[in-house]
Amino acid sequence: MDVFATHPCRLGEGPLWHPTRKALFWFDILDKTLHCKGATRHSWSFDEYVSAAGWVDDDTLLIASASGLWRFDISSGARELVVPLEADDPSTRSNDGRADPQGGFWIGTMGIKAEAHAGAIYRYYRGELRQLFDRITISNAICFAPDGATAYFADTFSQRIQKVALDTDGWPKGEPEVFVDLRADGLNPDGAVVDADGNLWNAQWGAGRVACYGADGVLKRSILVPASQATCPAFGGPEGTTLFVTTAANGVDERQGGMTFSIDAGVMGQQEHQVIL
Repeated sequence: MDVFATHPCRLGEGPLWHPTRKALFWFDILDKTLHCKGATRHSWSFDEYVSAAGWVDDDTLLIASASGLWRFDISSGARELVVPLEADDPSTRSNDGRADPQGGFWIGTMGIKAEAHAGAIYRYYRGELRQLFDRITISNAICFAPDGATAYFADTFSQRIQKVALDTDGWPKGEPEVFVDLRADGLNPDGAVVDADGNLWNAQWGAGRVACYGADGVLKRSILVPASQATCPAFGGPEGTTLFVTTAANGVDERQGGMTFSIDAGVMGQQEHQVIL
């Protein structure tokens, strides 16, 4: 395991390996900042909370903020509103999000003070933003099976990861069901990503680890990281086998808290899916 970025984030989140730029993007939500490290290092500051992104093309991201989804020009830093996201509710912000295999973008919201049931999970697809699930306290673990037939998500507060079947356009069909129940172990599911073989890798807040579950929901392995508040994993790197993990320094006194780590996981990740705008 290596330290990929020593800069301590108060709340590191949303790591995204951009496959054409060969660079990692990630956020510090509480500092309202987007970081990038590839051949060079760069950061952008915002006037509101930002938390997650998908890649549109070599020079464009779709970024989720407290008020909307934005087309973001990497070269100039300019942004253009695509669609509002709970813009009329100043008590909420975006949190976890990821692009799906069909080209859509899922994004969760939550109360700024983690108020009970204040958030929801949405999907943006071909010009439409649709609410999928409501009464979410802390939206997390949004990720997708390689065949695009299953989505995963969690409300960290519930300590359970859910799964839901998807139709051919990527919309949920049927009701979600429990994929992994972590209540007995006292574990808190944060961000997650699915590898090329269909295994789900989940960062577990407070436990300082990323746990890997098979498609059957059975724990296969876990990797410890030297910061207790692990927030989100993402696969990337030159061969697609590097597991990046963001963490959070807020509220803890840890030497490596808030740093971003890279791990040779020994498995192939999915390439991050491209958002269709």
